[in-house]
Amino acid sequence: MTQRQRLGLAWAVKILGFVFLCGAVPQLTAQEMDHDGQSTPAVLVQKVREATRKFSNVNNARLAGYSPAFGCVSGPDHGAMGIHYVNGGLVGDGEIDVEHPEALIYEPMGNKRMLVGVEYIVDAATWLMYHNNTPPVLEGQDFQLVASPNRFNLNTFYELHVWAWRDNPQGAFVDWNNNVSCEHQ
Repeated sequence: MTQRQRLGLAWAVKILGFVFLCGAVPQLTAQEMDHDGQSTPAVLVQKVREATRKFSNVNNARLAGYSPAFGCVSGPDHGAMGIHYVNGGLVGDGEIDVEHPEALIYEPMGNKRMLVGVEYIVDAATWLMYHNNTPPVLEGQDFQLVASPNRFNLNTFYELHVWAWRDNPQGAFVDWNNNVSCEHQ
């Protein structure tokens, strides 16, 4: 097993803690996260929609290797993230690919699931080692750095939420979404 594969496996295990505890990341507006004006939120949101349309049916997500990590994650004082379906094969691989998000986010609607967004997650050390110490950017959107030590008990990592299927009044890349609820789980 290569060092990169070992890191991927370690991150697949650690990500469960991250998903459960997400939300301690400082909230930034879409304007603050825009990278040099090279892209608008709409560009990345549209690409994510095209890449994840097939996952509007949660059964397709399961067939592609995604599985629910926890129940619905509610915000500490507002909004929610929903249920994260994580693909262990993608977590910790050191890659960021708009076509393959590490996590799909669903809002519970009774016994159904509605796709509302995705999350891209990458170990900082792995990313920086293979990308000349340059922080990750996806279609002009900077990732948020979550330093270690952190409440997730993870190594330092980068993450980016994209609310492609549910409008977020705070911005397309803010962690918590006031338009997502865990009320119907």
